[in-house]
Amino acid sequence: MTTATLNSLSNASSAYLRSAMRQPIHWHEWGEEAFATAQRENKPILLDIGAVWCHWCHVMDRESYDNPEIAEIINQRFIAVKVDRDERPDIDSRYQVAISSISGQGGWPLTAFLTPDGKPFYGGTYFPPDDHYGRPSFKRVLLSIADAYREKNDDVVEQAKLVEGAISHAESFAGKSGDFSPTVIQAIIKSALKMFDPQNGGFGSAPKFPHPAALDLLIDQYVRSGDEQLRDVFVTTLEKMARGGVYDQLAGGFHRYSVDERWIVPHFEKMCYDNSELLKNYVHAYQTTGSEFFDAVARDIIRWMDEWLSDREHGGFYASQDADYSMDDDGDYFTWTLQEAQSVLSDDEARMACLHYDINEIGEMHHNPAKNVLYVRASVEEISKRLSMPQEQIQTLLQSAKKKMYAARLQRPTPYVDKTVYTGWNALCVSAYLEAAKVLKLEDAEHFGLRSLDRILAEGWQQEKGLLHVLAYSDANAQRRQIPGVLDDYAFTVLACLDAYETTADLSYFNFAKQIAEAMVERFFDPVSGGFFDTGRISSNEKILGVLGTRRKPFQDSPTPAGNSVAAIALLRLHAYSNDAALRNKAEQTIELIAALAGQYGLFAATYGIAATHLAHSHTLVVIFGNDELANRLYEAAVAAYSATKSVIKLAPNQAVPQNLPPALAETIPQLPAVKEGKTEAVVCSGFTCQPPKFDPNELARRLQELSSASR
Repeated sequence: MTTATLNSLSNASSAYLRSAMRQPIHWHEWGEEAFATAQRENKPILLDIGAVWCHWCHVMDRESYDNPEIAEIINQRFIAVKVDRDERPDIDSRYQVAISSISGQGGWPLTAFLTPDGKPFYGGTYFPPDDHYGRPSFKRVLLSIADAYREKNDDVVEQAKLVEGAISHAESFAGKSGDFSPTVIQAIIKSALKMFDPQNGGFGSAPKFPHPAALDLLIDQYVRSGDEQLRDVFVTTLEKMARGGVYDQLAGGFHRYSVDERWIVPHFEKMCYDNSELLKNYVHAYQTTGSEFFDAVARDIIRWMDEWLSDREHGGFYASQDADYSMDDDGDYFTWTLQEAQSVLSDDEARMACLHYDINEIGEMHHNPAKNVLYVRASVEEISKRLSMPQEQIQTLLQSAKKKMYAARLQRPTPYVDKTVYTGWNALCVSAYLEAAKVLKLEDAEHFGLRSLDRILAEGWQQEKGLLHVLAYSDANAQRRQIPGVLDDYAFTVLACLDAYETTADLSYFNFAKQIAEAMVERFFDPVSGGFFDTGRISSNEKILGVLGTRRKPFQDSPTPAGNSVAAIALLRLHAYSNDAALRNKAEQTIELIAALAGQYGLFAATYGIAATHLAHSHTLVVIFGNDELANRLYEAAVAAYSATKSVIKLAPNQAVPQNLPPALAETIPQLPAVKEGKTEAVVCSGFTCQPPKFDPNELARRLQELSSASR
């Protein structure tokens, strides 16, 4: 039940906060007013951190925060503060560490209890309305915490101090842990291989997350080493995922994770950043294996992102699609009863769809056992053998069934799409679109990727003020908050600008990359110990709320790539174009900060492993000169094989002049004889020296293969 009266969250910008504006709780947004009220009234703070896409956040809203009896307890005994983890990752990351140190739990909703000055002393994640799941009821927790705060305040304050100490030591990395050695890459890979599930693909057991950075690291290392074990890991994982229910078999795109080890039953929310990073995986796997299946999955991810997460008018990628369309729903939009499928299909189509997607009277969903998650149970080849029917006929029936089922699904109530445009996540999507466009020859994807980056640079970047974290909010009527960009926003955007430069040879993108990288160093780099803090320097007159004064240097992927690792990659790629030793030195300092510890992080240090690869191997730059058919064929040969440390750029004759080139290229490229003569050719440069030109695409491909093999 909700009240007709709006609470203060009606003035919020975030979709998650606004979704709670009718709850009977006196919610506050994070800010000085909430903390001042808590101190004035000497009440503990109840901090709820969640997201609009989060299923269990909706469950707790329905069960507890909409409940007038629970609302009365909260309103009388606490100051209630609600935070959107997507809008404020700086708040979320710190309180996640705090609550994990108390309870061993993390995730969303995060339910934390704080002293009036914002120091956490107790918390957890989801609390049920009654004693259940081995967890105490939320009502009992609220009453116990309020009593403890009033009657055992000294104990509460002491506990808060202990937790604050745990936060301050987590990810502080105050000094270099050891000299860098490329062996750390193998340590990370070894850790991933130990967790590999050979039967189902992926790493570990249920619940199963994709770990796209680990897959990219394995693909790159396979290309360098030829180790078939690595190939088996990424091929098995990518195939099993794309045939599972974690992949949307009708619309394309991936759900966030699987609750089982077989990738069948997902948590149904779909995030732009999961799909951007998985898009890169499938493109790189296609480059490496030539699998048409991987090519098709990559195109399907783009199809879904184009249709559901793209601002086609202005450019930009939306944040997420929710798992559910109502408080009582659990993936009903995405799942099917046998009768629902039969009602929209012909008998032959239904027969094929039921065999292919394992649609039965009893499905996989606990809340409604008749509901089936679509996953590939039987391949076209298997059905063909079983029914003695031509594969082409089966394929035709399945394609028709997919179209009809998707059309029918579009008539259902649709889960909410959060149209917030986040800078960092958009940069990840831009890089993924440009990568896919380059390899799969997708002009529309390239065009939209560039438009989206142009929007970031036009609306989110000012050289004096830096990057914003949010470009636009989902609700067009919501006030736009000027939230400063965090490290991820800067690091991801630098890479997107470099990707755009390599796509277009437009020097302005390189200049943006350089400016944003300089701002990143200025705002986030630790000149004493090295590495990057996740938030900018705090000015002396700025009021620090809660535990936001704690400095963090994130190195673990969670699930987006870790800010420090991406910042190091960005500086190393910039160094390859500028030969600015200071950039490489800062990257090396950053990587050395956890050189002795990274192996312990295993899978979660995969982006660190990619950064280490960039440091261990010279960047290979392939420059194609010319505008004719031969230039196109040379370009295709150059981009065909994947390597994390290879870039390809195509220059028209008028672009191969010093004023149109980054510093390192300006010193070498215009002096090449063939450039002066206007010949079409490819030049491979590594370590700031260029090799003799190649005029034949096959010779170029062989040379690049030799370089890749030599870098084992």
